[in-house]
Amino acid sequence: MNPLPEDMESALTGSQSSRASLRDVHSINPTQLMARIESYEGREKKGISDVRRTFCLFVTFDLLFVTLLWIIELNVNGGIENTLEKEVVQYDYYSSYFDIFLLAVFRFKVLILAYAVCRLRHWWAVALTTAVTSAFLLVKVILSKLFSQGAFGYVLPIISFILAWIETWFLDFKVLPQEAEEENRLRIVQDASERAALIPAGLSDGQFYSPPESEAGSEEEAEEKQDSEKALLDL
Repeated sequence: MNPLPEDMESALTGSQSSRASLRDVHSINPTQLMARIESYEGREKKGISDVRRTFCLFVTFDLLFVTLLWIIELNVNGGIENTLEKEVVQYDYYSSYFDIFLLAVFRFKVLILAYAVCRLRHWWAVALTTAVTSAFLLVKVILSKLFSQGAFGYVLPIISFILAWIETWFLDFKVLPQEAEEENRLRIVQDASERAALIPAGLSDGQFYSPPESEAGSEEEAEEKQDSEKALLDL
């Protein structure tokens, strides 16, 4: 049997590849795509992501923890009322802890306003609070007399410094990258759903066919038999 012509082979190959590509497209489940899109849209409707909510909780913990340490310091150094009057009313930059508490309030207000209320997606707000905190604490530690007032002279500045930098790290390496990744996933799923919607749902592999090889081969065999019979008759 003679081999098939090259154009017929290329046609068969093209039809097989088209069937394979359509099979790959139909393997995408539209129901799964819609469910995934709805889950991402549900996260957007909540208004704030889980990782951003965790960041805001940590900012609140920063304020409450520094406030607790300051109240303990007030109580240890002669009672809350007397020490509070001394540190607030008679404020002295070189010996008072009140400004460290105000620094925690400053961080809380700026970060909650920027990342919870305004839902900012940039690091400039946390960079501002961390820079102000670091500069203020460094100057205060160098110029003040906190170290001569016991353990709180070390604890409050160090705790405030560490918490400010943890907030910067958490936002820059956890919150912003994770939210950007979720947006990219949503965009990919939406593009895939749009491409799947363009493919007609009624198409099947049976609608794409090519002439079977057996028909072409049988015609050539019949012609060869007729030629051989003619040759025998001539003899």
